[in-house]
Amino acid sequence: MSTEFCQIADLDDVKDELVGIRRHIHQHPELSYEEVDTAALVAARLEGWGYTVTRNIGGNGLVATLRAGSSTRSIGVRADMDALPINEMTGLSYASERQGKMHACGHDGHTAMLLGAALQLSRTRRFNGIVNLIFQPAEEAGFNSGAEQMIKDGLFERFPCDAIFGMHNHPGVETGIFMFRVGPFMAACDTVKIKILGKGSHAARPHQSIDPLVTASSLVMALQTVVSRNIDPMEAAVVTVGSLHAGHAANVIPEHATMELSVRSFKQEVRELLEQRIRALVQSHVEGYGARAEVEYIRGYPVLVNSEAETEFAKQIAVELVGEDKIIPSFAPIAGSEDFAYFLQQRPGCFLRVGNGAGKPMLHNSLYDFNDDNVTVGAAYWTRLVERFLQA
Repeated sequence: MSTEFCQIADLDDVKDELVGIRRHIHQHPELSYEEVDTAALVAARLEGWGYTVTRNIGGNGLVATLRAGSSTRSIGVRADMDALPINEMTGLSYASERQGKMHACGHDGHTAMLLGAALQLSRTRRFNGIVNLIFQPAEEAGFNSGAEQMIKDGLFERFPCDAIFGMHNHPGVETGIFMFRVGPFMAACDTVKIKILGKGSHAARPHQSIDPLVTASSLVMALQTVVSRNIDPMEAAVVTVGSLHAGHAANVIPEHATMELSVRSFKQEVRELLEQRIRALVQSHVEGYGARAEVEYIRGYPVLVNSEAETEFAKQIAVELVGEDKIIPSFAPIAGSEDFAYFLQQRPGCFLRVGNGAGKPMLHNSLYDFNDDNVTVGAAYWTRLVERFLQA
């Protein structure tokens, strides 16, 4: 079997080309909903390799379709294309040319890996069925994301997929190590926006105020009890206050304060309980200080749940490609979130991780860079997975 399907070395002759594409995308990042140039570059390459490309799905998304043989069996493989609003500080020769925009999550690499697979599949065509390569916009949006919009635009009705697969790089683990987990793998993520309405006053007359800053500061500490005193300690959940703003001058007690929370969970019932307790706690706590609270609770991405059969299949492909010693078969759940979860609500599949290098800067960091050694590793993995799923 090892000689029948794609090997990493099969892509050695195009590695420089693929790395060049990756670095070009890195140098010209586009934020969520803005991926016009990236989508155009991807589409042009795919059409040149013989794919049928459908553009503008769910915004700047596109699907490239390739058929071989007579089977109607089909597979979807997804890469995300958007960058983040971060100022790059890597000093690389191919660093971002666009101030305040950076590929700090490796979507440039994800796109290059899937393009590499597209090229290899087009020149070997060792499969029997239909390949749908999904290049998705706006993964970083948080809500109303690219995955949601592509589904609403009829993705799976227009491009049927018996299963769907996706991959993300993972700093902190050696390059080329593949990580898998059956079931809940990445967290649901909700955002809570709180406005505390008090009564302003001169700083010298605090007794004439209802101080929203003191109220907010106390609420930050009270919110730390939501998980520790409401959630079963055997379950995982996170409530983080990431933003707190109030006032502009040392001698003025402001009229209001604003806070934003990130709330993460791995089970729907835990997610529901977190919302109930946060809403109740905010109102009762703020009222205790004589203030009022306005709460906006925004549901973000759901829990990402990998189906068992497809995950075991994806794991076997990695074993064939790189060996048993380079896979982690049951990686720990990740508190980060990922809108690939929406695809997995529609079709069975697997979202996996690949190591980006031990000791490398983490994701969403101004010093981060995708590891180019993964470009052909990921491309070979996707190629082999398609060949085996659609085995001729």
